[in-house]
Amino acid sequence: MFVDYVKIHVRAGDGGDGSVSFRREKYIPNGGPDGGDGGDGGSILFEASEDLHTLMDFRFKKKFIAERGEDGKGQKRFGRRGQDLIIKVPVGTVIRDEETGLVIADLNTKGEKRIIARGGRGGKGNVHFATATRQAPKFARQGQKGQERSLILELKSIADVGLVGFPNVGKSTILSILSAARPKIADYHFTTLKPSLGVVRVREDASFVMADIPGIIEGAHEGVGLGLKFLRHIERTRLLLHVIDVSGLEGRDPIEDFESIRGELQKYSEKLVDKPQLIAANKMDIPGAEDNIERLKAQLEPQGYKVFPVSAAQNKGFKPLLDEIIRMLSQIPEPESFEEELDIFEQEEEIPFEINKEGDEFVVSGPMMDRLFTMINLDNYDSLQYFQRVLRKHGVIDALREAGVKDGDTVHIKDFSFDFID
Repeated sequence: MFVDYVKIHVRAGDGGDGSVSFRREKYIPNGGPDGGDGGDGGSILFEASEDLHTLMDFRFKKKFIAERGEDGKGQKRFGRRGQDLIIKVPVGTVIRDEETGLVIADLNTKGEKRIIARGGRGGKGNVHFATATRQAPKFARQGQKGQERSLILELKSIADVGLVGFPNVGKSTILSILSAARPKIADYHFTTLKPSLGVVRVREDASFVMADIPGIIEGAHEGVGLGLKFLRHIERTRLLLHVIDVSGLEGRDPIEDFESIRGELQKYSEKLVDKPQLIAANKMDIPGAEDNIERLKAQLEPQGYKVFPVSAAQNKGFKPLLDEIIRMLSQIPEPESFEEELDIFEQEEEIPFEINKEGDEFVVSGPMMDRLFTMINLDNYDSLQYFQRVLRKHGVIDALREAGVKDGDTVHIKDFSFDFID
């Protein structure tokens, strides 16, 4: 089964907790702190692979969790780092944030890797919190939570030339005779169910990748039939080749077919209709095609569209068409990657915290608060004192004052509530 659109959820590994430990040796009864740090959690990475051609595996597994970092130990022993989880996807996969729909990454190169969710940092052991006045700290930092997010994966086939046209006009046959691809071919009035790619070798120094885009029907831009699912596969192509049934055998008008397909492309995206386009007038072996080809040329060539009469059934007329494709591809730049619209890591640092007033109470939230609360043990007095110092150091207390907080007001941070005392 060909699957090119899935939703999944990923969560990076949590950082290991720092250790609270003290030296206890035979001749050192009151040794200092020696708690080691926790290991960082494993991150979630996506890698583009040419061995995959569909997102079908994600239909059965939709949640991915990386390994947690190991807790720190006594004698200043650090916990082991959690193993990264590498998720392989086909080349041409676009990763979007499900909540916003914005593009996070476009993996269109073999072997390209991107971190999508970072593992949490390991917590500091109590060895880091010893001071001249606090020589035996009985607290350590807990590890940070790993990042998690819901994602949309879209597979957009990468091809130089995209074959477009109504169902049953001969696109699959043309792909099969020009390349090593072997799509299923039959005289059906419904469309191919998946895009097929093949390499077309014109000569030793000239080849290109051609994609048979499943048949487009009227209303495809609105999702009629399988339209939206397959129109996305045309977005990466550099050149569109319209395949038109010029025989008129089924009562279709070739000019109307061309205008209809062009209209669907335009309604889906202005970028599609602006791509360079050629026309393969297929089924020239059928009586009556000669009359239609002259009418087709007279109508479309003045608009700048080159029309090439071909017969897929007889494998005739393709050399001039292939030569023109090679010539045009040499002048068309390589397709650009989809613009990455959301920097998920920069976004988290833009606003480390924010303060909102709800009635007479104040709520402090944001990435910094999320991280801080995973590191603090609020049941420990020393840890609580450290928490207050961090709030002052990072300007949270000053920001609360500017927001109008007064002694005795209630402040909420995560699931905890405090009375503000200046």
